[in-house]
Amino acid sequence: MRAGDPMTTPARMRELHDRWSALWRGDFSHADDILDPGFVVHQARPDGSDSSAETGPARLLPEIEQTMAAFRDIAITVDVGPIIEGDLIAARWTMRATYTGGIPHATAPAGTEIGFSGHDILRVRGDKFVEYWTCTDILDGLAQLGAVSGPNGPARH
Repeated sequence: MRAGDPMTTPARMRELHDRWSALWRGDFSHADDILDPGFVVHQARPDGSDSSAETGPARLLPEIEQTMAAFRDIAITVDVGPIIEGDLIAARWTMRATYTGGIPHATAPAGTEIGFSGHDILRVRGDKFVEYWTCTDILDGLAQLGAVSGPNGPARH
């Protein structure tokens, strides 16, 4: 933890990670409780935009809503972790879901089941997340939908 921060126990860090996972299942009821107003996302963006330009819950929640609009029956499993080291939490996860439509260039029909994985690193200050680094194999998911070429599905557009 940074100097001056209250000590957050490993049990509390695991609880925070559980609440983080709940966000990705659509439970936004604790978003303001666990996301700092200055919460920053560090993520490569396909359009080259600065992922840290907007901060706080307003940066993350629309992204989660977009995911939920394109998929139903979302199940996220934590494959590794959460691993807690100082003020950081790391985990590898897999998302499985059913496609409902709406992703540009996707040729897969609604009802197609997909799965892809990613890694998250979250920095905690006090009892809130302040930074988020993510590396997601979304290209694998898009290939399964026929939106890009890849080992799990060719692009057909």
